[in-house]
Amino acid sequence: MRKILLTLCVTAFGSGAMAWADCPAPADTGKELLNLIARAQGAENATQGQRISNQMWQVWLRAPDEAAQAALDAGMRRREVFDFAGAIREFDRLAAYCPHYAEGFNQRAYIHFLNGNHEKALVDLDVALSLQPYHVAAQSGRALTLMNLGRIAEARAQMLLAVENNPWLSEAALLADGAPLGRANKEL
Repeated sequence: MRKILLTLCVTAFGSGAMAWADCPAPADTGKELLNLIARAQGAENATQGQRISNQMWQVWLRAPDEAAQAALDAGMRRREVFDFAGAIREFDRLAAYCPHYAEGFNQRAYIHFLNGNHEKALVDLDVALSLQPYHVAAQSGRALTLMNLGRIAEARAQMLLAVENNPWLSEAALLADGAPLGRANKEL
């Protein structure tokens, strides 16, 4: 039975139709993410910090069911080969099927960002963060998007929050003196 259901889901994705039942609500990962944030804040070195960052990604990439996971994985595979139009189609399907799953919106925002569609990216990042306020990658992605829109003060505030939640983000370098979001920036 499970194989038949999975075949129906794959067939539905291939045809573009949304033929499955409703997506289940994503698991409540708030406590798990808060624990990882606390561990990241207390990490003693970059190796520990990166390991914890990877664990955060494992949480965010855990889709609510097999059909959602298949869409997420397909979109990410398409992105990896620079098929951004195909990735957007997969993430559109994922967002339509699982409107309460933050990662579908975060991944679609990333494709919009890569395509230079910063306004669209910002909309999806705002949705992702409303669904999962502890999504540090979406926080930093939102900061980068705001920076590209020229909204430097907002970008800095958003990046400060992201780096507070995970001091090991590579994007933290943007907050250094003389960097685009650093204190010395005259646009702040």
